[in-house]
Amino acid sequence: VQLQASGGGLVQAGGSLRLSCTASGQTLSNLQIAWFRQIIGKEREFVVGIAKNGGRIGLGGSVKGRFTMSRDNDKNTVYLQMDSLEPEDTAVYYCAASEKFIFEMVPRGYDYWGPGTLVTVSS
Repeated sequence: VQLQASGGGLVQAGGSLRLSCTASGQTLSNLQIAWFRQIIGKEREFVVGIAKNGGRIGLGGSVKGRFTMSRDNDKNTVYLQMDSLEPEDTAVYYCAASEKFIFEMVPRGYDYWGPGTLVTVSS
């Protein structure tokens, strides 16, 4: 399984970005797939995920009401729509996938990772 993420960039606070992650080598319906982010100097943290059955997991905490995740099975792509961005959202965002039966919200639960895309939110 290979993952290719895109869509990061520089945006002002209050702005929006949409990240994309396209999977190859496996269909999304056979993957647990998630977005993580890593702020410099901190551990990689779970943001949101979509389980094999399409159920969404996460989006609590600081991103609640601002971020949404969707899946396009025809394009084998997931999206992370980020609105009302804050400087604290500045991080490298990673999409990750797993073929495991159970959905996990920790990095060690994922075998496949995209290269990461940098999101910078200026104040």
